[in-house]
Amino acid sequence: MVVDDHPMWRDAVARDLDEAGFDVVATAGDGEQAVRRAVAAGPDVLVLDLNLPVKPGVQVCKELVGGRLELRVLVLSASGEHADVLEAVKSGATGYLLKSASTEELIDAVRRTAVGDPVFTPGLAGLVLGEYRRLASEPAPAAGADEPKAPQLTERETEVLRLVAKGLSYKQIAERLVISHRTVQNHVQNTLGKLQLHNRVELVRYAIERGLDDA
Repeated sequence: MVVDDHPMWRDAVARDLDEAGFDVVATAGDGEQAVRRAVAAGPDVLVLDLNLPVKPGVQVCKELVGGRLELRVLVLSASGEHADVLEAVKSGATGYLLKSASTEELIDAVRRTAVGDPVFTPGLAGLVLGEYRRLASEPAPAAGADEPKAPQLTERETEVLRLVAKGLSYKQIAERLVISHRTVQNHVQNTLGKLQLHNRVELVRYAIERGLDDA
């Protein structure tokens, strides 16, 4: 699904994706329309502009990712401002691509987003990982006496979580551990469920807070 408030741009992106073999199930021109149509159409990947009328892109992302874990969001924006990138990722976006990207880069980014790999315009991935580390260095709230014990992860789930925290893509993790891409995805989904987390951003923060990125 493609969401952008400029009709010519929106139509061009949808056409490029359609010609590349993707099934474009819907398009939308504002935030409210995007949420409504995404819920109805159930896309696997949402190509989302941030600067939308009625409801901003980050709010669209929060509402849709929070309510449907299997939806992946690839932000396609003209803005390379660090604040916009970080806000999008914290809202649940899997990746962030600038509109200066080529058609080939966009098509590759959508394919990778569909399988859960983080995709960023060069230079932005390091920014996001740096922010993960900054967040993780903030003091954690004091645990209450009646707080339940942390869920037990399997050895393999912990291993996958450690590699996610190091910034590796699912494909790289699969190659490192000599397992399938689908198995990596299953481990991540199981870990999200056990830890009651909602997306990769929260998962990476959890891992870094526990020092798994340095292990």
